[in-house]
Amino acid sequence: MRQLFALTRLVLLLIAAPLAALAQDGPLRIEITEGVIEPLPFAVPDFVAESSAAASYANEISRVVADDLIGSGLFREVPREAHISTVTSFQSPVQFADWKAINAQALITGAVDVDAGGRVVVKFRVYDVFAGTELGDGMQFAGTPDGLRRMGHKVADQVYSRITGESGYFDSRVVFVSETGPKDQRAKRLAIMDYDGANLQYLTNSSSIVLAPRFSPTGDRVLYTSYETGFPRVHVLNVGDVQSRILQGNEGVMSFAPRFAPDGRTVVYSLTQGSNTDIFAMDIASGATTQLTSAPSIETAPSFSPDGSRIVFESDRSGTQQLYIMPAGGGEAQRISFGQGRYGTPVWSPRGDLIAFTKQNAGRFHIGVMRTDGSEERLLTASFLDEGPTWAPNGRVLMFARETQGAAGSSSLYSVDISGRNLKRVRTPEGGSDPSWGPLQ
Repeated sequence: MRQLFALTRLVLLLIAAPLAALAQDGPLRIEITEGVIEPLPFAVPDFVAESSAAASYANEISRVVADDLIGSGLFREVPREAHISTVTSFQSPVQFADWKAINAQALITGAVDVDAGGRVVVKFRVYDVFAGTELGDGMQFAGTPDGLRRMGHKVADQVYSRITGESGYFDSRVVFVSETGPKDQRAKRLAIMDYDGANLQYLTNSSSIVLAPRFSPTGDRVLYTSYETGFPRVHVLNVGDVQSRILQGNEGVMSFAPRFAPDGRTVVYSLTQGSNTDIFAMDIASGATTQLTSAPSIETAPSFSPDGSRIVFESDRSGTQQLYIMPAGGGEAQRISFGQGRYGTPVWSPRGDLIAFTKQNAGRFHIGVMRTDGSEERLLTASFLDEGPTWAPNGRVLMFARETQGAAGSSSLYSVDISGRNLKRVRTPEGGSDPSWGPLQ
């Protein structure tokens, strides 16, 4: 069974780095057919309620854990009606033979209690059923009753990490543009939600158009473009108190496509002066700006590498919209996209190994990824209009906006893993576009 878990990790690494040489011991036991990964079967019995006050919480938390794992596309739950054993105490020894009999290769058990202060306490264990061993040590989380889903996400992140060897992404949030109304009169406002669409909160009203929200590295602030003043201007919003302000400087000109540097103290954005659009950097505290590009062309959509040393951006300096990389302080840029079609909205993976992008070619739009030198380009999606990818915190999943065709067409959020598998719509109550995936909380 250890080889099964190790192989799941191997599969994930191969998805992200197909040319990597990875050692392995023993026979391979997960079936991979034409790029399709056989999900690993797991069981999550209802968590044990250790007090009457916890009875209403135990099932909800265990369901969040199961839904997170299933949603990743790497796991398959063994139906509860197939369970032979029941778990009535967190301390009881596991009857591994009963779980083997139903081919539950991983087992997650847990218990929930409410302490004297009213906090919900969740503890859990993860088992390799066929090896008959526990994976890692038991852990516990505590929080308020309104934070049940978040505790479930935290448990799922730990389970995902222990089985795959990769960090999880479930305890994270997404900021996006919520859209309502017909295509030619669409109202737009900023909204924030859990990665799976739960706990939606609106951050702005629909009195002015808002575009391109971008989380700060710590998830406490959001940059976005607003037409509140009549010009597109870059705003920064504090998520905690939902207060926003216009970044100082550049009054009376169009500024847009903002993004934070990894240190959270610098913002890069595009600024239009006359007929030219260039990329600038601004120190948020002082308002001091630095011009990073000066070509007689349109440069926009900058995105930092995770170490802050380089910036990828889109430019039409070659005659068509392509991707370029330059030093973070400006300077000579190197073109990295050379396929057919036009490339835009690049964003650097949090792992630093890939750049995601939007590609338009032959009347279709695609979300794709490539190495930072432009090699190994892979298109993950294709539709009438896919655009604006954003990375999950672990660099294994992308979220993007997809718009349907026609006058009645609408925009929705979708996610896909970096192999092109597990494409699915993200649950939102209204239309959605311009997603930005925040860090683990």
